[in-house]
Amino acid sequence: MRRFLYTPLFFFVCAFSHGQQEIEFIQVIEPDNTITEKTILFDLAGNIVPIKIQQYGEKTDIVFINLHDDEITSVNAAKRVLEEYGGLLIEIENNAQRNIHFKLDRYFYNVDPNRIFSQEGIKKSLEQLGKTSSKAVDEVEKLGQRIIQLIPGEAKCIIALHNNTPDFFSVTEYGPGNKRSVDCKKIYISAEQDTDDFFLTTDHSLYEKLADKGYNTILQDNKYCTEDGSLSVYCGKRNIRYVNCETEHGKAEQYYAMMRALVATLYPSK
Repeated sequence: MRRFLYTPLFFFVCAFSHGQQEIEFIQVIEPDNTITEKTILFDLAGNIVPIKIQQYGEKTDIVFINLHDDEITSVNAAKRVLEEYGGLLIEIENNAQRNIHFKLDRYFYNVDPNRIFSQEGIKKSLEQLGKTSSKAVDEVEKLGQRIIQLIPGEAKCIIALHNNTPDFFSVTEYGPGNKRSVDCKKIYISAEQDTDDFFLTTDHSLYEKLADKGYNTILQDNKYCTEDGSLSVYCGKRNIRYVNCETEHGKAEQYYAMMRALVATLYPSK
């Protein structure tokens, strides 16, 4: 693909790669801080799913990923951190909706984009949100595989960006005897932190460091966790360092503080 550089305006280049149309935007906001934006128009059984990739500076060993397009608080906070530290941001653009809605043959389907990283997870998600078929599972699996392909091999950590609704999802669900306890190897719950704000990681060292900082933190049981097609399970099964940062919708400053604490843990010299 040919690349062009222009400041301060945006422009685009169109190309086709592996059957997918790609549009790349480049903007320079400072001489030493280039933001490169590329959008892949992924063809999901004839339905377009845009995947936006933003590169901040030259650092590619830290990757932020946003799968639910309605969880904007997390994305806005992450962009502030990316401007400071650099890194890569991958987003599914889905009209500010959580689930992806698509048509295949004569039928409509819905799937949670954080359940597309295994055939078992895809099938469960399609069933829970409406209907499934073997053809729909196969088509959605291609989307999950394409997202994985976009993660650089040198990635030091994958950081998933998520928000939740008060009293709907919290760290306590992973506590002993609760419904997600089977997915949890270790857990730290702070008396000072809102239980809706927490980290979940596949990495024991990262778990210890974040818990020591006083944040609610879950260490996923990578061996025995439920196969639900989520990115955390995909990474855990493959010994990939992954962390999900989660707060309530709208808690921008809390999310930003947690993001900074996380990146400072990954890069202690910064």
